[in-house]
Amino acid sequence: MDAIILAGGLGTRLRSVVSEVPKCMAPVCGKPFLFYLLSYLNNYKEIEKVILSVGYLKEHIYDWIHDNLSLFEFQIDYAVEDMPLGTGGGIKLALSKTEAENVLILNGDTFFDVDISELYRENKTMASNAALSVALKKMENFDRYGSVTTDGATIISFNEKKHCESGLINGGIYIINQKNLDLNIYPEKFSFEKEVLEKLSQQQKIAGFEQNRYFIDIGIPEDYAKANEDFKSIFK
Repeated sequence: MDAIILAGGLGTRLRSVVSEVPKCMAPVCGKPFLFYLLSYLNNYKEIEKVILSVGYLKEHIYDWIHDNLSLFEFQIDYAVEDMPLGTGGGIKLALSKTEAENVLILNGDTFFDVDISELYRENKTMASNAALSVALKKMENFDRYGSVTTDGATIISFNEKKHCESGLINGGIYIINQKNLDLNIYPEKFSFEKEVLEKLSQQQKIAGFEQNRYFIDIGIPEDYAKANEDFKSIFK
């Protein structure tokens, strides 16, 4: 299995505290956030190659990877967005760099400590009728994320952001089965959330698997500060 990290985000909401590097390179406890994502993937021998989908301030990523490549046991490649392609366009471009049937997708600003081996096994059981699998996280009293409605292991809707006392959210980790989902039918630039997730959920072609492990999205200053505290104990 290969993996894609979406590392081209502009980080607009984070610019008050991190402005000179791409969001995935925001320093957390003295190391780029990307270091923790790659170290997490390093624990899974199934992963042979990691493709970094880059764009904004990509040279910072190139330089850091060049100096730290020996830390990781997989090959690292790049898919370069010369212009913003949206989440869907970025994933489509990155998929052109791999021939793997199953591809893991991660957001470059989110750390969700899912058991990838378990997610992969569950994805295989749904392979006959699911185009992709999504790792879900249960949250309490939230309004920053849209909720997800499921029927058993099938996602039936992705809902708009609004206050929710308790519910599941999209954890930003996917496994795409390229035999069941061909992104080449989509335009060069598109939204993965709108054009793929929402539409395929209506067709009941997305599997959702809840994993109640640590989750943090550093997209806003408050959670970025929280990551800087939490990672002191998580990554000793």
